[in-house]
Amino acid sequence: MPLFLNVRQLFAVFLLIVWTGVLFASAPAAEPPALNPFGPRETTREDAKPGYIEMSDGKVISGEVYLTRDHRLKIYDATMERQREIPLRVVKEVEATVKKEWMEKEWRFKELANDEKYYTGREYPAREYLHTITLHDGRKITGPLSGIVYVKPEGTAGDEPMRFMLHKRQKGPIGSSLKSLFFVKQIKLGDKALEEGSRKTRRYRPSRPAAKQPSE
Repeated sequence: MPLFLNVRQLFAVFLLIVWTGVLFASAPAAEPPALNPFGPRETTREDAKPGYIEMSDGKVISGEVYLTRDHRLKIYDATMERQREIPLRVVKEVEATVKKEWMEKEWRFKELANDEKYYTGREYPAREYLHTITLHDGRKITGPLSGIVYVKPEGTAGDEPMRFMLHKRQKGPIGSSLKSLFFVKQIKLGDKALEEGSRKTRRYRPSRPAAKQPSE
């Protein structure tokens, strides 16, 4: 049996290798699964917490609650006399109380280069708040707080989250009243809070505006 292939045999082996490569190259590649443009989008935030937000008018929005990414609740702790940053994962509840409220008069300068002001006769509502943060271990921190909280309501996977402001001081439009100046009254977090919020959401009935009296 010869140990070496002759020229004809080498050429035949070469053609076989080339032909095999062509067959593999022309074989259709497995196609990736088709994407459904109408399918649900994955919008759950890994840092979101179940719970609800309750407004001062009684409206409740339950769902997934979270802050701006990598942000914390910033509150001035009067006991420690310093600003503190609290991550949402350690928070059980946030509650707002009205520290002071009043109707602010609108003043304007008479002229651009003149320091003299005059009262326009119009007013707008203004309010100051204190917030109390309750942690999971029971500790409470009370002080001025400001920030933005987002809620992804239950059953709205593809919708944009709702955005709420937490105020140290808030003012309303000129001509409006204190009664119409709504604010975030309470935030509760946790699975039990989500269940509670769902029940409150189902029970909530918005108040109807008072009927106008017929003009004489």
